[in-house]
Amino acid sequence: MSFSVNTNAGAMIALEDLSATQQQMSRTQNRVSTGLSVATAKDNGAVWAIAQNERAQISALDSVKSSLNRGSSIVDVALSAGQSVSDLLNQMKAQALSASDTSLDATSRQALSTNFAQLRDQIAKAVQSASFDGANLLNAGAQNLAFLANADGTSALTVQAQSMALGGSIVTVTATASLATATIASAMISVVQASIINVNAALGSLGSSSNQLTAQTTSVLDLQDTLTTGVGNLVDANMAKESAALQALQTKQQLGIQALSIANQAPQILLSLFK
Repeated sequence: MSFSVNTNAGAMIALEDLSATQQQMSRTQNRVSTGLSVATAKDNGAVWAIAQNERAQISALDSVKSSLNRGSSIVDVALSAGQSVSDLLNQMKAQALSASDTSLDATSRQALSTNFAQLRDQIAKAVQSASFDGANLLNAGAQNLAFLANADGTSALTVQAQSMALGGSIVTVTATASLATATIASAMISVVQASIINVNAALGSLGSSSNQLTAQTTSVLDLQDTLTTGVGNLVDANMAKESAALQALQTKQQLGIQALSIANQAPQILLSLFK
């Protein structure tokens, strides 16, 4: 074995080992601090790319959820207003039935006709107020609405409009309908009854649409949770494993420092040869 003050092989080897330990500690500390074993493309390019693609899918599903939630709110408002319309029609039918009694005097008939008109006008107000975020499924000329159903935008869930404006195809009672005479009142009974049947059928359709929106929202949430779990399986660090590795590396670092210190003292032995 030769001794040299110019070349200290032991110190160089110890320094290389210490440097490698430091690099391993840096990677382990990053995993501990971020909770990720693959935080950047440098860690594992292929896995990182897969995870990023899935994250994009998860982010897109947030937009789908937002669209479906908006749809549910629009339909719920329409359902609430539609149920009010149905209740008002039931009351109008009772008023028309009472007014069909030919034995009524003029005062009673006028009172019934006034109440009938007030109920009729409330229907118009209920329909006009059935709006959420600018969308109204019950107003005159209402259009069908389509909401996002998947993250690719290639599928939509359509909700049919149910126009309940007075004098329309669903509520056949006109804005001028009255109970002026017993004959008119008798005819109005069948008109109101037809409207009741139509409105209840329309509410059934809206209820089905509401259930579809809810089911699709639940499906999207489940898919998003599954994708999130999948990304975690790819990139999340095993914290128990990383903690144990960090402890081992800290010990290895201390030993490396001591080894380097011992190796650096070797050239001083040569001084004793010159005494």
